[in-house]
Amino acid sequence: MLLQIAIAGLVALLLFAAFSDATRFTIPNWLTITIALLFPVAALLAGFGWAEAGNHLLAGLVALLLGMALFAPGWVGGGDAKLFAATALWFGWPGLAVFLIHTVLAGGVLVLVLVIARKALPMAGISPEKLAGTALAPAAPVPYGIAITGGALWSLPATVFAFQF
Repeated sequence: MLLQIAIAGLVALLLFAAFSDATRFTIPNWLTITIALLFPVAALLAGFGWAEAGNHLLAGLVALLLGMALFAPGWVGGGDAKLFAATALWFGWPGLAVFLIHTVLAGGVLVLVLVIARKALPMAGISPEKLAGTALAPAAPVPYGIAITGGALWSLPATVFAFQF
């Protein structure tokens, strides 16, 4: 029962991260820290051994390095890099590739939707002033926290945690 609460907490935190990124273009540090700190609790409740916990920590470290490499040239935001790393802890080493692929695919869909919406809304008579400060504004950043959340929720059923229900 406690493990299911921890998993539900992860889902709620991810949804809040997506909402925060979509509305403010920021993912608060407390949110990624909470996601990361909730993982050891879930791992303990799931009965992880040292080797399995180490695989999950390795995945988180690799994801953090990947996120930093993408952040350095400005391809993703710092909050996105931290959210990806904190969430990768939950997928472990074998699941990191699936999480990464699902996140990239969700990101592609997100970008496609934003490109179409950014072109269609002005043609529909919505002025750029009304879109200012939103993800739909021309040249606005892409709130990639939405894609990370999508990738995580898509990947979660394939994790060891999904079999705990």
